[in-house]
Amino acid sequence: MKKKTRSKVNGIKRLEDTLKKEREKSSEYLNRLKYLQADFENYRKRMEKEISETARWSNEKLIIDLLDVIDELELALCSGRKTENKDALLKGVEMTLKKMYATLEHEGLKKIEAVGKQFNTELYEVVMKVPTKKYNEGIVIEEIRKGFMLGDKVVRPSMVKIATKAGVDS
Repeated sequence: MKKKTRSKVNGIKRLEDTLKKEREKSSEYLNRLKYLQADFENYRKRMEKEISETARWSNEKLIIDLLDVIDELELALCSGRKTENKDALLKGVEMTLKKMYATLEHEGLKKIEAVGKQFNTELYEVVMKVPTKKYNEGIVIEEIRKGFMLGDKVVRPSMVKIATKAGVDS
């Protein structure tokens, strides 16, 4: 009987030792997981901060570029108040507008081409339908307000007049 008891005691001791080792492994895995989770949280916060700073820097660059345009507009207004020469004033404003468009194009803004194009609900907003025989139905015949895209996204649709079939009496 002593052998059986001793064998059982040894078996229990081995099981207790195995259980202790498994608990230590489990505790070690849990600690590793906690460290990984903390590292991931720190990484996430760092990435959010970098993204925020990048966006701020990008906006800052655009704002600085637009400040040049504002300076030119102020100069044009100042000159316009001092001169009777409308042509010079118009030329200055036209140059400033070109610079504004160039700045925005550099940032990825594109004008939406409208006149002569087939109506597209994603690009255009209809403000008026004009009965005509001169154009096919659904063709944009006039742009009321320019539309723009930033990359592949429409940021402002063009407001347009489109052609519709003219009546028999027209």
